[in-house]
Amino acid sequence: MRKSIRMTLLAMALSSAVPLAAHAEDLVQIYTEARASDPTLALADANKGATEEGVPQARSALLPQIGASLSYNHSDGATNSVGPVQDVTTGNYVLLPSTSTSRDRSRPAQATLSQSLFNWTNWTRLASARENAASADRNYDAASQDLFVRTSTAYFGVLTAQDALAFAQANEKALARQLDQAEQRFEVGLSAITDVHNARANHDSSVAQVILSQNNVDNAREALVQIIGKDFGELKKLREALPLEKPTPTSLQEWVDIAVKENPALSSAQHLVEAAEHDIGTARGGHFPTLSASIVRTDTPAWGSSAQSFAGDAFGPFHGNSVTGNTTIGVTLNVPIFTGGLVSSQVRQAVFQRDAAQDRAEQQRRSVIANTRNAYRAVLAGISEVEATKQAVVSAQSSLDATQAGFEVGTRTIVEVLQIQEQLFQAQSNYSQARHQFVLSGLQLKQAAGTISGKDIEAVNALLE
Repeated sequence: MRKSIRMTLLAMALSSAVPLAAHAEDLVQIYTEARASDPTLALADANKGATEEGVPQARSALLPQIGASLSYNHSDGATNSVGPVQDVTTGNYVLLPSTSTSRDRSRPAQATLSQSLFNWTNWTRLASARENAASADRNYDAASQDLFVRTSTAYFGVLTAQDALAFAQANEKALARQLDQAEQRFEVGLSAITDVHNARANHDSSVAQVILSQNNVDNAREALVQIIGKDFGELKKLREALPLEKPTPTSLQEWVDIAVKENPALSSAQHLVEAAEHDIGTARGGHFPTLSASIVRTDTPAWGSSAQSFAGDAFGPFHGNSVTGNTTIGVTLNVPIFTGGLVSSQVRQAVFQRDAAQDRAEQQRRSVIANTRNAYRAVLAGISEVEATKQAVVSAQSSLDATQAGFEVGTRTIVEVLQIQEQLFQAQSNYSQARHQFVLSGLQLKQAAGTISGKDIEAVNALLE
């Protein structure tokens, strides 16, 4: 009996497909390239870094604030006036013009040290920033775990499409032989022209299927290129001996419990709830008094000159210099009394935002639980599906051999042969999809639980050859 699990038709198709590269790439190599160039992961990393900067920014309000300023002032002035002046000889007052000019310079320097002694909003903002940073960190973990699955999905998508192309090419070759055989039998009078028409119709359909399958291969490769950012060669394929193991632990509830505890997307949503709680405190802090202290030191050196003319007589210029220093130490208490209802409105807004964050977290929790359950059941169903589709290939191959033999002796029609040939092609495609999906379901289960890691990719990579 022919070893159908070796997929004879697949081997025939591979011999006419694109030649294998000298060195096929495996999943670990593809993932390494994706890790270095995937824009989705890079975006999550950038968002993580930007959000984490909110922590030192919020903390800065609790630390001393030191500032200094230095300025230079230049002023020129002139005054022209007419006023009464007593004549010393006569004792009478006469009106005489006078002019005075001045040129002043100063360079004030000031240093300020201020320290917040009590401001409730500064502490709540810092606590909220820390929760937001933790949320961004977990979002990055979720993106990193998602990259494992996205890369694997695209990798096996290429393998599935390539298998489908190989099966389609093998099916086309087999149907081409059936068409030749039908034409030969018709020429010698052993079959009717309808057999030729049926064989040609099925062969034409298989040619269209090959074209469609080739396009699917191109699309699948493009999906992987989109992740790794460059083209790649041939990929290692999944070996025939595939271990069909149940998930460990074997209890569905244990997987759900792990997911609720470890899933990074759920953890991120929970951190956002905590951040929203602190935001309520920040809004309420608008009702609280604030207390701060400050020290201000000012030094102002000044210099200048002045001159005056009176009744044609000039006096000056006179030069002068001075230095003025001043130190101010103070404590400021600010008590908000009424802000037109602004603070109360901000508190209500923060409460609504907290409620929305709680609703999103609950939505995420239910989604995580559902995804975990579905992935767990998919693994179990995948075991049965792989076994069933494998047996379907064996049965279809046996049925094709028997039907072909019956056609040779005239007990079966060519229509039956063509139908069984199509069933074999479909069974082989289903078997390929089931094997690849079983591996992906295992990764998707661990992703839902939040426990997927590089070791899981290495374990899958060990199944390639």
